[in-house]
Amino acid sequence: MILFCRTFRSLIYLAFILILSSCGGHTTRVIDTPETRELKGWQKPYEVDGQRYLPLRDHQGFQQRGVASWYGRKFHGRKTSNGEVYDMYGMSAAHKTLPVGVFVKVTHLGNNRHVIVRINDRGPFVAGRIVDLSYGAAKQLGIVDSGTAQVNLQALGYQLTDQSGRATSSTPRNYDSISFAVQIGAFSNSDSAYRLAAKMRSDYGKAAVSTATVRGQQIYRVRVGHFNSLEQAETAAHNFISGGFSGSYVVAFD
Repeated sequence: MILFCRTFRSLIYLAFILILSSCGGHTTRVIDTPETRELKGWQKPYEVDGQRYLPLRDHQGFQQRGVASWYGRKFHGRKTSNGEVYDMYGMSAAHKTLPVGVFVKVTHLGNNRHVIVRINDRGPFVAGRIVDLSYGAAKQLGIVDSGTAQVNLQALGYQLTDQSGRATSSTPRNYDSISFAVQIGAFSNSDSAYRLAAKMRSDYGKAAVSTATVRGQQIYRVRVGHFNSLEQAETAAHNFISGGFSGSYVVAFD
């Protein structure tokens, strides 16, 4: 049940507070302020059992190590935090603060297996755990029987895009069809971005400029290459870093 509580504070702004009862017995309070009113629900600050979380607005450079767990049949068919239907056999995951829609490489530190999952839910809200994997992802990673494992998370990029550049909402059951590029720079000046992309295109055959709005400012991101495997893209990213593009990282595409 969603309860909208309206309060006036000093006649300056109107604050909305949504009270939600989440799966698993946790109580979640999503806090709406004038600064976050236009954001989607999963982008807004929220509290779970009194602990406040501030979702990240960007994934760039995100890496994290900790304990992964998984969730399955009990939640199969229920809605996730962004309104999608949870598919326990898909390749998805829940994270407390990463942007919903971002793709993440999850590496099992015990057996060196890795999977790519798409964040479409919030959690896990169990002390010491950093990510909750779908059953399908946990099975590929080899942690279904053990229940948990030490993992490394590496954010790859925002939502997969179709040929027109629009974000898709699909969650692949595997990542064989995903291609990758390397983002080598982000600019506030479009001319700088397109000049660099033209140079990279002549050197590497493929480069494009992707636009995004970050904190109200238009950003132009230069992405280079078309790689069919994550390993190829990571090798290219390391080469770009060695070549002076220190902020280079891998992004994933449909």
